[in-house]
Amino acid sequence: MRAFFAAPAVLWDDWAPAMRAACPELDLQREGDPQGFDAVLYAPGYPEDGSAMDFAPFTSARIVQSLWAGVERIVGNATLTQPLCRMVDPGLAQGMVEYCTGWALRAHLGMDRYAQDGVWRNEIVPPLAAERSVVVLGTGELGAAVARALAGLGFRVTGWSASGRPVEGIAVLGGERLDAALGRAEILISLLPDTPGTRGLLDARTLSLLPRGAVLINPGRGTLVVEDDLLAALDAGRLGHAVLDVFRTEPLPPAHPFWAHPGVTVTPHVAAETRPSTAATVVADNLRRAMAGEALRYLVDRARGY
Repeated sequence: MRAFFAAPAVLWDDWAPAMRAACPELDLQREGDPQGFDAVLYAPGYPEDGSAMDFAPFTSARIVQSLWAGVERIVGNATLTQPLCRMVDPGLAQGMVEYCTGWALRAHLGMDRYAQDGVWRNEIVPPLAAERSVVVLGTGELGAAVARALAGLGFRVTGWSASGRPVEGIAVLGGERLDAALGRAEILISLLPDTPGTRGLLDARTLSLLPRGAVLINPGRGTLVVEDDLLAALDAGRLGHAVLDVFRTEPLPPAHPFWAHPGVTVTPHVAAETRPSTAATVVADNLRRAMAGEALRYLVDRARGY
């Protein structure tokens, strides 16, 4: 089995040994005749000259396996006719759970209220988690994991997705009930994918539905947020704070108003990362399935975009 490593060169030293350990029968290469490869492992940033990858020459490839959870950068590539699978990695999910629970707890407990200035503020007592409503937008693998973790801490958790697909132990609203979900979101966490239906979803109208003082945590996709509307909601005091890990332009330009706004915390797209040590077994399983003609895991629905 031969696979082409269509990823930035900086990733090779981590992925090559991980894949050799997880899939000893795999011959992983960074160059060669495209027609001689059974699979393509893809990560954004390839080709490194900034051009779009041409998948057409890989006529023997039975699978294109994304090494990232998001596939929005290639799902619309007209040359990509091979089956495309997104990454669902236990390590990535755990990283996202830790990021979201950490920032949700910080917001819930009001940690930033306790300035280290010698003033004794013991009149500020945070509520218990059971008194706080959290809404998770997007209840796929990552969103469901985050929702279950927060529910395990005692928060009143509601999920929302376009399909309304059930998540065990979590109340999930679907489709047309987005406004109802937003209306109860004292803490709103967005893990929605980047699709035509989600772009600009959080605009002036939808942000106005949040309870006054709500906190937004967005480690999903930057395209979800209308940036000027978010800043206006913060300036008006309707929104209490925004923790943003993803942006329409990355890296976030130094002059962008998010950096200096007191109501915004910027993190540099670090919420969750694919870790070769855990993801290699996922890739190996899908490569073996492709070679055996079996059903692939996490196959992307091109019409939905994820």
